Amino acid sequence: MGTGTWQLAETRTRRIENWTIQASRGALLALFVVFAAAGLTGSIPSLEVQMIIYLVGMVGLNLPHGGYEHFENLRRRGLPMGAKYVAMYVSFVAGFIVLFFIAPLIALSLAFATAVAKGGHGDLRVMDALVGSDHLQSDLQRGLAAFVRGGAVMIVPLVFWPETFYGFASYMVSMFDPGAVGALHTRMELVTPIFGGAYGLAVVAHLVWGYATSGGSTAWLADLGETSLLVGYFAAVPVVVSIGLYFPLWYSMRQSGRTFAAHRKEPAEDEQGLPVPIVWGVLIVGALATGLVAATLWLVAPNPLGTQGLLPGLVAFYTIFICIVALPHVVVGEWLDFKRGIWYVP
Repeated sequence: MGTGTWQLAETRTRRIENWTIQASRGALLALFVVFAAAGLTGSIPSLEVQMIIYLVGMVGLNLPHGGYEHFENLRRRGLPMGAKYVAMYVSFVAGFIVLFFIAPLIALSLAFATAVAKGGHGDLRVMDALVGSDHLQSDLQRGLAAFVRGGAVMIVPLVFWPETFYGFASYMVSMFDPGAVGALHTRMELVTPIFGGAYGLAVVAHLVWGYATSGGSTAWLADLGETSLLVGYFAAVPVVVSIGLYFPLWYSMRQSGRTFAAHRKEPAEDEQGLPVPIVWGVLIVGALATGLVAATLWLVAPNPLGTQGLLPGLVAFYTIFICIVALPHVVVGEWLDFKRGIWYVP
């Protein structure tokens, strides 16, 4: 490839990377404006419409990207590592399902924590690759940044949309133990102000600390804007819609940009591992296995639709299912993969 052609390709890649960031910001900002106006005028869509939006966003748009993250990671690795990866993934999935039967309240708490970890640490790596993170100068500061980014996904909706949040949490628990719903409500009402207060302090500490270490750098200003956008988005947009569209329109879109950046920065000689057709085959098998997890959960759960109707039951079931596969997605796919990980940044 000639120098001019290579430079043109790199310029196009950079444009795509920048587009994914700007599009994610624009999407959430547009939704914030629309739903803030709808809230002021009392014209928020019905819960039924919100649930349909959730299912379209999470099933139709976001689920395929999760498999692609593993594909991008594993296609450069050898079989011994890949086999270990799959074995650990299956073990975590099985263990998480068992935990839901033994202690559904603990399992649900772990599921919510997984969403925080996925949103927070995934976005932190996007900051490293594309947005800028020079204002995060210690592991503690980076951990706080990840908590603030990811905490917006769960804690802000819990504070601003408590009734809906409690309701769907109850549906999820009732899939395994309807008798635990009362205890769930009591505990959630107790922890909501604690989590809300702690999260508010974390946001202030994160932004003040970042300013102190950077003097208001461009990266800090971008972080300030994005953090404010995330908090405003999850506060103004109903929880079912906000979570259902956050993952495809923010998480997946930005991770796509990070992937382009990783390809651009990674030397060509690092391209190794299994041939792409073989990994595509593994990906298809993985997709079938993911479907098998959903089918197994449906068969073994005492009340796969909870104690509600079809639509809320499907939302609750899919949420539990995606949380079960998301735990190893984060732990195995990133934290235990010391060499590379699904959020790889060269």
